[in-house]
Order: sequence, then structure tokens, then C-alpha cells
Amino acid sequence: MKATYYLSGIAILVSFALIACGERAAPDAEPGDGSTSQEASGNDAAQAASREITADLMRGYVRELSDDKYEGRGPGSRGDVAARKYLAEELETLGLQPGAADGTWEQPFDLIGVTSDQPDQWSFAGHDKSLTLKQWDDFIVSSGVQADRAEVENAELVFVGYAIQAPEYEWNDFKDVDLTGKVLLIMNNDPDWDPDLFAGETRLWYGRWDYKYQNAARQGAAGAIIIHTQPSAGYPFQVVQTSWTGEQFELPAGDEPRLQVAAWVTESAARELVAMSGHDLDALREAADNRDFEPVPLGITTSIGMDVSINKVSSANVLGLLPGSDPELKDEVVIYTAHHDHLGIGTPNDAGDVIYNGAMDNAAGVAQVMAIIKAISSLPEAPRRSILVALVGAEEQGLLGSKYYAEHPTFPAGRIAANLNYDGGNIWGLTHDVTFIGLGKSSIDGLVEAIAAEQGRVVKPDQFPDRGYFYRSDQFSFARIGVPAAFLDPGMDFVDRPPDWGRQQINHYTDVNYHQPSDEYDESWNFDGMITDALLGYWTGLAIANADDMPAWVEGDEFEVARLEALAAEE
Repeated sequence: MKATYYLSGIAILVSFALIACGERAAPDAEPGDGSTSQEASGNDAAQAASREITADLMRGYVRELSDDKYEGRGPGSRGDVAARKYLAEELETLGLQPGAADGTWEQPFDLIGVTSDQPDQWSFAGHDKSLTLKQWDDFIVSSGVQADRAEVENAELVFVGYAIQAPEYEWNDFKDVDLTGKVLLIMNNDPDWDPDLFAGETRLWYGRWDYKYQNAARQGAAGAIIIHTQPSAGYPFQVVQTSWTGEQFELPAGDEPRLQVAAWVTESAARELVAMSGHDLDALREAADNRDFEPVPLGITTSIGMDVSINKVSSANVLGLLPGSDPELKDEVVIYTAHHDHLGIGTPNDAGDVIYNGAMDNAAGVAQVMAIIKAISSLPEAPRRSILVALVGAEEQGLLGSKYYAEHPTFPAGRIAANLNYDGGNIWGLTHDVTFIGLGKSSIDGLVEAIAAEQGRVVKPDQFPDRGYFYRSDQFSFARIGVPAAFLDPGMDFVDRPPDWGRQQINHYTDVNYHQPSDEYDESWNFDGMITDALLGYWTGLAIANADDMPAWVEGDEFEVARLEALAAEE
């Protein structure tokens, strides 16, 4: 299959005419007939601009950002500062304006660095038995408080299933049981045995660790322990080991409920703990798959304490703005996001490497957004709506930079037309497909499908639905304030490769390189697929920016209410 990087003019016109955003245009519109938002000459210019998206350009960004000199771009580090400076200079070179509210390139935000002195052992006792778990091998634990010490004393362990409260599914794992001061043992993921319940195998936010810790804290629990399994987490325990040790960053605490300790244990350790109580872990998990499940006190108590080092640092979102050309629509915006941070310097691997370079995660995503904006900024006339590039920080710490932006947006939520996010990239070659994480949720669907079809590709939903990727990257922060959002991820059906080859490559990356020092740039990377993925985002963003109307969530979607409220605020 020959690479088809550039779309024909008629396909672009049809794409622009699609959306809802565009369903009003005639489906048989011809170039230059006036029925769409751009003349044929404008499409010629857009076609020419799209050729700015090249492998050499993106290779340069990935090579630079993943260089050891940036020390893994850990939040608040000198590598973080240097990377932000580099990106701001690049955006300025591309002709963008500073996009922060104060007229600068950066939207700073404070972070609280929490370094927990994790104990070597964690002991549990009950039923005339005791069990001692080993740090790293059996458990990882972090402070849940921004204080000098985190402490749990003689607290009872209670199994609470998935720790989910979801009225729309008539589901409440807590059943109004008083869990104040308890340590909750929690299953990862959410119920997946019924496609009409919690979306079946598609993980929702209810299945994410951050939801579970927050919900445990709301019950007054002193601590929470999530049981890790690779199928339920979507990654091996080594990712927990490397991601949850060393300095952890949070936004400054408010008056929200907080746990004293937040932990993970391996499945084998959890099985031993539960067996101490006379229960069987598999039986408890089976019981938890029912609405009538009630918390199960295990008759096991535990104490744990750790000293905590608190360090206040700052990071920033790097914001570049291309003002729109339409006098009425320029106050609305399409936002491209990619996170610029990674894990910094951390636990050495077997080779002694301590720098977590984050080449795939997420120098590759930044490279695609930078290539897209170079193409858009080279147009002879800017799109009707404004374009904002938001290279956000501290994503690896829980989407903190995009969360901060969503809470302090430079455009009101009701004026943000859409968010297109890039996190990772296709380093293996051309594909017959593309993954649209968020497919089926908004009117962006039809547009992406039309453009992908012109590329000779089919659009597929999240191909690892059990991993909950929609809730694991920065588009989630925008969706929560109502902004229609899409995460454009690589496909898996690779040209001239066996059917399962792509899945094997992605799984290998997840198992071996994800959140490891080995996530490094390699000259053997193939950027052909990354070009087509970036072009898809380029044409999608242009279409949204030039359409008469903004995208909308599908009726009944979980984020529709927030969107309607945001739009009403602008009336």
C-alpha cells in the first residue's frame, strides 16, 4: 500500500461540510460552488500547508525532548524548565502569540511534591495470624496527606469490592456502612460482565485508581489499598513500582477529604491477606459483581506510618495562540493538547539508567501537535476560530496541568469548540486503521471518519477498552468541563504485517518500556504512521475551526450536562 498523506480538495470540502458543525451543507457540494466554509483556493492553500507535517520535523522534536539533558522532564525540575523554554521558543518561531492570560507563554501552577519514606515492611494481624508484606515486591504505598507524617493506627481492613457509587446504575458498594477510620481493600477496574452495566468491557472513570482513592476518602477511610492485576490495570506491577515511588506531585490540597495512605498490593499479596480472614479472594470478587454486595470486614488490623517530605515547586502549561480570522468566531477556540512532562529521574533499571526520557510518552505526542500547528500557522489566512496549543504539564501525576487549565481556562468552557489530544505516537509504520478514543461520544465522529476514509483508513474505537484510556489522558480534563474531546491514537492494523502484529508491538511497549528508563528515542522509528495521524488531527481541527457550529456531545452522554451548562453561561 502506497502512503497517502494528503487529502484531495473535494474530500476536504466534504469534510468541512459534514459537521454539526456542518450537516447543513449539501452532500454533493462541488469545489468552489460556495456551499461550504472555504473556497477551492483556500483548500489548495490548506493542502500545501499540510505538507509541513514531515517525518524529519517530528523526529527532531522527539529526539530533542527525549534527550538526557532534559533529565526526563520531571515536574518542577530543571529539565522541566528547560523543556518549557524550548517549546515556547519553538511556538514563537512558528508565529504564534503567547497564550497565557498574562500575555506570556506559560500558565504557571503550583505543585506539592510529596516524597513518602515507604517502610520496608507492612504488617497485618488477625484471627491469631500475622502477615508481613515487603515493600516493592508486595506493595507500594504513598502518603495521602500533604503533611510531615502519614499515620494509620490499628485500623481494620474491609473489602469493599469496586468502591463504586453510581446511582445511574443503581450501584453502591458501600451500602451506607460506616467506614470511618478503616483501611479499604479495593478491586481495580469496574464491573465488566454486562454490556449494559458500566459499558461492559469499556472501562469508565469508576474503574480508575484516582476515582477509587477519592471515593474511599469521602467515606472517611484512613487508607485504601487497590489490588493490582495486569488485566484490570492494563499494565504490569512494575509500572506501579516506578510511577508511585519517589516524589509524587499534587495540586495544593483544599478542604476535600483525604486518605492518610494510598497503596497498591499485588494480587498474590491480596490473596494471602484475604485468606488470613478465612475468606477466598475469588469468592469475594465474584460477590462484588452484584448490586447487593455489602462491605466485608476482614477482622484484620494494621498500622503503618511514614515520614513525608513536602516540597513546593511550580510547573506550567505552555500556551501558544493563533487568533482566528472571523470577527465573530475568533473568541471561540479549538485546543490541541499534548503533555510535555514525564517522570524525571527515578529508580534505576537493571542497566543503571535513572533517566525516564519519555520519548514515546510523550515527546511523540508533542511532536505531532507541533507539526500540526506548524501547518496551520503556515496558512495564508488563519482559520475562523482561534487555535490554542496547550502543552500541559504534570500529566503523569494525574492530569494536573490540564486539570489546572480546565479550572482556569483562557477561554470560557462554553467557547471551547473542541479538544484534540495526542498522547504517544505510532512508531511502527502505516496502518489501515486509526484509533479514536472517544468514538461514539460526540459529533466529532463523522468528521474524523470522513477524513480517515480519504486516507484509506477506518476509524475504530478504543482497541483496549478495558484500560480506560479516555480517562487516562488530558482530554478527560476538558470533557469534565463539557468540552467535546477526542484522543487520536495509533491504529493497530499495520500495512503488510500479520493481523495481530500491531497489538503485539503495543503490548510489548506497555510491558517493557512504559514508564521505564527504556522509553527512549531510537533512530529505527518509522514516522509514516505518525504523519497520517498528525494529518488527521490537522484536517479535523481545521474543519472544526471553520465550521459554523461547534461540535456537541451525543445526547445522553456523561458530559452533555456540563456542556449545556457551559453554553448557557455564554448566553
